Amino acid sequence: MARAPIVLVDGSSYLYRAFHALPPLTTSKGQPTGAVKGVLNMLKRLLKDYPESPMAVIFDAPGKTFRDELYSEYKAQRPPMPDDLRSQIKPLHECVRALGLPLLCIDGVEADDVIGTLAHQATHTGRDAVISTGDKDMAQLVNAHITLVNTMKNETLDEAGVENKFGLPPALIIDFLALMGDKVDNIPGVPGVGEKTAVGLLQGMNGGLDIIYADLERVTTLGFRGAKTLPKKLEEHRDKAFLSYELATIKIDCELPAGLDDLEIAHPDRDALVELYRELEFKRELGELLEGRDEGVDDIKGGTPAPANAAQDSEDEAGSPAPSERRDCVITTQSELDDWLARLQKAERFCFDLETTSLNYMEAEIVGVGLSLEAGEAAYIPLAHDYLDAPEQLDRRAVLEALTPLWQDTGKTKIGQNLKYDISVLANYAIAVAPPLADTMLASYVLNSTATRHDMDSLALKYLGETTTSFQEVAGKGAKQLTFNQVALEQAVPYACEDVDITLRLHDTLQPQVEREGRLTEVLETLELPLIPVLSRMERAGVSLDVERLHHQNRELEGRIHELEVQAFELAGREFNLSSPKQLGEILFDEQKIPVLKKTPKGAPSTAEAVLEELALDYPLPKVIIQHRGLSKLKSTYTDKLPRLVNKATGRVHTSYHQAVTATGRLSSSDPNLQNIPIRTEEGRKIRQAFTARPGYCIVAADYSQIELRIMAHLSEDAGLLKAFAEGQDIHAATAAEVFGTALEKVSHEQRRSAKAINFGLIYGMSAWGLSRQLHIERNQAQTYIDRYFDRYPGVARYMERIRVQAAEDGFVETVAGRRLYLPEINSRNGNRRQGAERTAINAPMQGTAADIIKQAMIDVDAWLQAGEFDALMVMQVHDELVFEVAESQAEAFKEEVKKRMQNAAKLSVALTVEAESGSHWDEAH
Repeated sequence: MARAPIVLVDGSSYLYRAFHALPPLTTSKGQPTGAVKGVLNMLKRLLKDYPESPMAVIFDAPGKTFRDELYSEYKAQRPPMPDDLRSQIKPLHECVRALGLPLLCIDGVEADDVIGTLAHQATHTGRDAVISTGDKDMAQLVNAHITLVNTMKNETLDEAGVENKFGLPPALIIDFLALMGDKVDNIPGVPGVGEKTAVGLLQGMNGGLDIIYADLERVTTLGFRGAKTLPKKLEEHRDKAFLSYELATIKIDCELPAGLDDLEIAHPDRDALVELYRELEFKRELGELLEGRDEGVDDIKGGTPAPANAAQDSEDEAGSPAPSERRDCVITTQSELDDWLARLQKAERFCFDLETTSLNYMEAEIVGVGLSLEAGEAAYIPLAHDYLDAPEQLDRRAVLEALTPLWQDTGKTKIGQNLKYDISVLANYAIAVAPPLADTMLASYVLNSTATRHDMDSLALKYLGETTTSFQEVAGKGAKQLTFNQVALEQAVPYACEDVDITLRLHDTLQPQVEREGRLTEVLETLELPLIPVLSRMERAGVSLDVERLHHQNRELEGRIHELEVQAFELAGREFNLSSPKQLGEILFDEQKIPVLKKTPKGAPSTAEAVLEELALDYPLPKVIIQHRGLSKLKSTYTDKLPRLVNKATGRVHTSYHQAVTATGRLSSSDPNLQNIPIRTEEGRKIRQAFTARPGYCIVAADYSQIELRIMAHLSEDAGLLKAFAEGQDIHAATAAEVFGTALEKVSHEQRRSAKAINFGLIYGMSAWGLSRQLHIERNQAQTYIDRYFDRYPGVARYMERIRVQAAEDGFVETVAGRRLYLPEINSRNGNRRQGAERTAINAPMQGTAADIIKQAMIDVDAWLQAGEFDALMVMQVHDELVFEVAESQAEAFKEEVKKRMQNAAKLSVALTVEAESGSHWDEAH
């Protein structure tokens, strides 16, 4: 799926501009707040404008930067920061973090440099970036992938916009700044050269400083005033011009603690925001937040409103009517329990929620049970509150035994929010929960995966217009936070009753909406809800981890990393910081005289990752640097952390699978994240070797082969693709034969590799530019490959055009099973955002259909395993792969049987194929 642009916010620029542009505001205690409010308003505007984008806010760090070393007078004339502005930095940083936005503040460089580095990384990967700033210097960064947005002036600058505003293309902005200087930053420039002269000089010479100084005599022939005397000034101040160029150049190679993939927006900390807004006396913002009307906050993490065609009536939007006064009941006697049990036995449905001691389903103990039968009435059964002077409570075992027949009654619908957690906790007490199930989290997710987050608090705000009580309000926060067994019943009862009452009302609000929309009921009832117990069983089964092997590998990595350091020092002829681009550049290009492949905007030789990879083909030191960086990340991310996640009681790793996170229906996992374990290097594959089986068992991995390409063939009905798959051809070789015009049997390895990049790249919306970077070829050659592909597979081109038109009309696309993905930007007037939505429209049906297929396969395979024919457990799901722990004596038969079931999970125009292998560990099963 095409990714939304990365948004990089110049926090320091906006802080200064908000301070000077907006009226001064202070609290009753005299704390200035105007700049904080101004910046927050701009951030909320950006969050609404770019709801699906990763975002980071970057500020200048205190202290000197490398520019002060270059020029001691840099910014020397700038007056000290006003105290009224300085005092607003800390609360602003706190607000940014509470909003869930990554905040970067890097010593030794300016915010511009951090932004430039991240924007350059985005460009390098073919990803769009939006820089939100009021600083004209940033115009030098603009290119086909980078756009400037000034939220205060409602101004957007792409390449054409920069040229229209400054009279110069982005490539000459540094030269422009170098010539005219900057009084604010005390960049000297060339005395006597102002803005008009600088523009006329650069336009007339059709180039920058290098071209100007190479032919100063030509300057006298330019037609603007003062041109005849200009060469003398330029020659006299040559050093100042080039120094100014270096000072004005934004770095794009900073050492950063976070990369693009780390810039994910977290859920806002509403409690922290409430506290901050109260302290800053932001009354309007506080009221909106408490009443669920703060759209800037509600939109974070994909909270774009559902499109109008989601068919939500005003009555449904309002949700179930809020009861004027909820009737809460605490059950502490047997007679009270008997009364509720009698009512529950007569009911066709009931809502329940467990209060526990932990969010870890493997460790959680039940503290109490919340119950509700109708909106406005709820009960809480405390079972294990053990604080000092806690009242007497019913016996937990007896109450759970009394409730078990209700949980196991197939004639009653069990309603909950994130039921998988409750089902897993009950399984610790040997209690199974039978279908039918109803989960408000999944109902919301299926209705519109991107409309909001799907936790209960977010759903209550969106669909019921109510702010719920947070856990922190009853248990405290930080190191002093209580577990629920320590919470007094005076706080615990209304909290627990609210949970089940809100959940029941959400069910009554969401279910009718799901039923009205296309085939969403089918998606919910045949895929998502049946998957709940499957995932619960798989999570609780866990997977065996060979901790000793990981420790051994960790020691190997430590040794190998040290060896690479020594090797690098030997190759360099001296010790240096392997992570320092500056030191590395000095060694590679100054000392070892390696040819410079690319320069930074300030003219320094580039040591970017792509440059090092290219140099590594011919020179040993860059290769060593790349290996060192890769192994260091592998160690810190995996071999250090995985052993700490082993459950002490089971000796196994128990991840958590999430059904309601990704937009397309794919599962995600955490603690550990099994989706990102590396497999492309030998050291990375060793991580998988630590995932093993019990004695007498082996690992079986069953993986769908090229499933998204097969789905593309089905959706596009392209005759060439259908024929290739029907004949069992190697699809990448077949594409290579078509694109390169060669016989199938004569396709080279290199041609097949290129065809594979084309096959997968096009369904993810890859441009010719992106393909050229991946294949290391010229852009026009990449475009030729793409054109040939569509010539040979015209059905794919027709499908892509058809889905764009359909998405624009409907506002959503669907998977084969009927799952919907809404595209709020599909008709955006912003071309980049609209094109991003179009790329998503093309890919989402394939990725979503693949997700639906493997979910169906998991349900079918789990039902087969529950029958007990094989001694086997399903232990992991990773992308298009299922992993099992199987008795060694049954492995061969199991592989054949599981392949059949996975291949029959869906009926498409082309056959699904599954490859299954076995081994003593996960890597060996590939």
